[in-house]
Amino acid sequence: MILIVDDIKANIIALKKILELHNLPVDTAESGEEALKKILKVKYSLIIMDVQMPGMDGFEVVETLSGSNRTKDIPVIFLSAINKQKKYISKGYETGGVDYITKPVDPDLFILKVKTFLKLSEQKTELENIRDILSKEIEIRKEAQENLSHQMEELRSVLQSLPEIAFIVSKEGPIEYVNDKWFHYSADAKTFPEPHPDDHHNCMSWETHFAEGKEFACEMRIRHLSSNEFRYFKMKILPIRHNDSISRWVGTFTDIQEQKLANEILEIKVAERTRELIAKNEELEFSNHELQQFSWVVSHDLKEPVRKIEMFIKLLKEKYLIDDEKAYDYVRRALGSAERMSNLISDLLDYSRLSADVPFKNIDLNNVLHEVLSDFDYLIEEKNAVIKVNNLPTIKSIPSQLRQVFQNLISNSLKFAKADIAPEIIIDSEFITEKNFESSVSPTGKFCRITVKDNGIGFDESYLDKIFIIFQSLNDRQSYEGTGIGLAIAKKIIEKHNGLITAKSKLGEGSSFIMILPV
Repeated sequence: MILIVDDIKANIIALKKILELHNLPVDTAESGEEALKKILKVKYSLIIMDVQMPGMDGFEVVETLSGSNRTKDIPVIFLSAINKQKKYISKGYETGGVDYITKPVDPDLFILKVKTFLKLSEQKTELENIRDILSKEIEIRKEAQENLSHQMEELRSVLQSLPEIAFIVSKEGPIEYVNDKWFHYSADAKTFPEPHPDDHHNCMSWETHFAEGKEFACEMRIRHLSSNEFRYFKMKILPIRHNDSISRWVGTFTDIQEQKLANEILEIKVAERTRELIAKNEELEFSNHELQQFSWVVSHDLKEPVRKIEMFIKLLKEKYLIDDEKAYDYVRRALGSAERMSNLISDLLDYSRLSADVPFKNIDLNNVLHEVLSDFDYLIEEKNAVIKVNNLPTIKSIPSQLRQVFQNLISNSLKFAKADIAPEIIIDSEFITEKNFESSVSPTGKFCRITVKDNGIGFDESYLDKIFIIFQSLNDRQSYEGTGIGLAIAKKIIEKHNGLITAKSKLGEGSSFIMILPV
């Protein structure tokens, strides 16, 4: 904005028109006093000042402006038609004017001068702004430097109090600071402690980490100056960043001598224990093999006399005891006991075989379950049982063993049915995310949850742990046949498949057996 100050209105209008033709913004004042009031409120880039005015003349106005820091740098062009003498022109420059033009005014020359002083004013303003920015930048840098120095003092204080050897390395590489413990292992603050000859290779990648600005750590032995003994230390060097660039590095040597010796002793003991366990494991495998052979021989030898006992008792019953009701009852009881003994021997043989190594195969559980249900056709038909099977997955397993699991669970559901209600068994499966009974369902889960649910007599859940223990039974064996081994076999098979099994039940409300198997 340009301010024209003249007491003659015609002069103001003429100058204003010349300036406006060149798209220069203009303001006017008709006296020195009015000009001063406006200058206090508005920041002008240039003032065109008439010299001779009533009241305050142009020289007085400019002298007043030069006395204020805010206005002293505003360029002023004096304009006069009367005061053309050299003394007036000199006074104009002395009071602070940048130019002195006498009338009549050449418009072209006048515009060139105005534009030149406007440009100089703009450049001066820009320089002042740059100066202010640089001044602020210097202050900020100075403050940052002071903060950094303060932080470095704090860091040195912290490093001095550490129980470890501590040091600071500049971003170029030389050591800037070491704490007192450094001198137990190095005589010079600029030289790293001497590593053991065999440990040089441990720290060879330090230069690569240094170049890439990455944290570095390694283990090494360094020599204690007094004892001349090499001790194990863990060296760790971290970059300190300032404004996203590394300003320096901070490192420590932590004494791990005792820990290292303890680890070496532990490794020796672990190796010894491992050898012992391998030997014991081989011995156990041999014992298991012998036990399996023994179980098979014993069960075979036990079954043979039991079969003969059954055979001879049947002959006695059919040929000689038809008319003797009491003897007939005794024989019937003896046959039942012999049958239970035979079942017990078979179950024990099955249980002992579970420890044998059998290869796993990808198997469709639908086919396994179909075979099991085929075996129970007569019993399902006899009890009018309803079996509902949802689609089961294909998993990696031992087919014969999972067949035995389903056989035992379905057998129990049919056996422990209510007397007046037809058995209903629902077999369902779903994929889940985790090996957990409460895991959420997921089509891409790595485990499957299989549920066998019935509407039978149920059991009290407080005895849940008991039902999976061998020879344990919650029911009267006179009313419900069984050896108490079936669920123990099922649990052992599921665990061998790296799975889980549990049950949920209430007396009189049926039971649900839940299995989790890895897919």
